[in-house]
Amino acid sequence: MKAVVIHAARDLRLEEREPELPGAGQVDIAIEAGGICGSDLHYFNHGGFGTVRVREPMILGHEVAGTIKALGAAISGLAVGDRVAVSPSRPCNACDYCLKGQQNQCLNMRFYGSAMPMPHIQGAFRQRLVAEAWQCHRVADGVSINEAAFAEPFAVVLHAVNRAGSLLGKRVLVTGCGPIGALAIVAARLHGAREIVATDVMAAVLEKARGLGADRVINVADAPDQLGAYTANKGYFDVQFEASGNERAVRSGLEVLKPRGILVQLGLGGDVSIPQNMVVAKEIEMRGTFRFHEEFGLAVDLINQKRVDLAPLLTGVFGLDEAIHAFEVAGDRSRSMKVQLSF
Repeated sequence: MKAVVIHAARDLRLEEREPELPGAGQVDIAIEAGGICGSDLHYFNHGGFGTVRVREPMILGHEVAGTIKALGAAISGLAVGDRVAVSPSRPCNACDYCLKGQQNQCLNMRFYGSAMPMPHIQGAFRQRLVAEAWQCHRVADGVSINEAAFAEPFAVVLHAVNRAGSLLGKRVLVTGCGPIGALAIVAARLHGAREIVATDVMAAVLEKARGLGADRVINVADAPDQLGAYTANKGYFDVQFEASGNERAVRSGLEVLKPRGILVQLGLGGDVSIPQNMVVAKEIEMRGTFRFHEEFGLAVDLINQKRVDLAPLLTGVFGLDEAIHAFEVAGDRSRSMKVQLSF
């Protein structure tokens, strides 16, 4: 089978790998669609992010969906021919965090396409993938395989909503309208947000954000004062989903959050400086959000039930022989939102 393998920054190769055979409780899946994620782009462009570096060849990818081709022993509830979205979250379910129900913090997590441990956890950008049956969630008739591959990033923002708490009747600010920020708008609207304002520095992605449900969009590069108007009376927003990883977005969000507002940090941007006095005086809560676990099933259910329409986020689909070009397009925010590979 063919697989998309990263060796170092800007060294992406399409290689032949031996397919695996499913064991007891496992299924063999022909992968058909795979979305290129921000972490995949970090590996492609920089060889990693923060202290996480590629130290050996690693198959990339974790946003995948496909069709079951074979079943191992002791499988129930799935059949050959079923189309499935595959959760990349594979916790050990035995460590202290797993036993507390915090599987996303698992000490022995085997998350597809991760260079955190050594040896690296190989990813899912391959033509055939053997997965545990419990990772697989059936895709409904009438839902495209490309829509199904959105389940993973949608689960990320559903976990962020879980971290934020109830959004019913809340005023929400979303800073950064890439794929995750755009999906955060969808999730916030679905969970009862009263008003959603979205910011970015690019007009094209802000128009997409408006189409996905933002009540107002602000280009903070062209009109930074428009966001500043929300600082009156100590702030306006109840919750901020910060998806840019940009220090200025964090600081501006703290300025427009109400006292006792909540900042949920989704974007990765390294070390930032924050105004501690403002956090203290306004009693702001800053909450991290990392991956997901149980939210993956909910993401698939919402897509299956057509409660959300994520298809407008799909910029383009490229074949495996165009993998390098696909990564370059995915990294160009001026012309792409979500790029997928076809296997």
